[in-house]
Amino acid sequence: MKTLLMRLATFALGVALLAVGASGQTSNSAELTAQLKKLFPSAATFSAKTGTPAHYKAFGPAAGGKEGALLGLAYWTTELEPLERGFDGPIKMLVGLNTEGKITGVIVTDHREPYGYFSVDLPEFPKQFEGKSVRDPFKVGQDVDAISRATISVTSASRAIRNSSRKIARAYLAPPESPPAGAAGPAAATQ
Repeated sequence: MKTLLMRLATFALGVALLAVGASGQTSNSAELTAQLKKLFPSAATFSAKTGTPAHYKAFGPAAGGKEGALLGLAYWTTELEPLERGFDGPIKMLVGLNTEGKITGVIVTDHREPYGYFSVDLPEFPKQFEGKSVRDPFKVGQDVDAISRATISVTSASRAIRNSSRKIARAYLAPPESPPAGAAGPAAATQ
C-alpha cells in the first residue's frame, strides 16, 4: 500500500511538473520579463506565451481602459527551429520582432559552443541583428559578420534567427503593402 501511495504521489508530481513546463513559462518569470523588456523597452505589458508558433506579445501603454498597442512579438528560436544545431548543440535565443518585420533584439540565453566566448557570447553578435528585416538574407560573410574558428556556431545561430523570425512574420504579421500598379516607386519619388 505504501508503495502504491508513493507511486501515485510521484505520478501526481510528474503531471504537475509537466503542466508547469507545458505552460511555456520559464521557471523565473521575473528574469523572462526583464529579457522581454530588453527586446521591447517601451512595452508596458507582455502576454503569456501563446499560439502556434509560440510567442509572447509586447504591448505599449494602455489608454482609456483599452489594451495597449501591439509593439511586436518575442519567441524562442529553439522552439521554432528545434533541429537547428550549432557545433555542440542548440543555441537558445530569445528574439524580438516588431510589427514591421524588423528585429528589435536578440538575447543569447544558453549554448554549449566551444568557441561561444568569442562568437555568440560577444555583445556584438546579437547587436548586428537589430533593425534587420525578415526579408534580409542573413548570410554569414555577407550581411552577418563571420568569426574565424566559429563559423558553424555563427551560421547556425543566424539561420535559427532568420528561420524563426520568418515563421513568426508569416503567421502573425501582415505583408507589406505594395504600391498600386503604375505608381512610382520610392526611387522615382526622390528624383
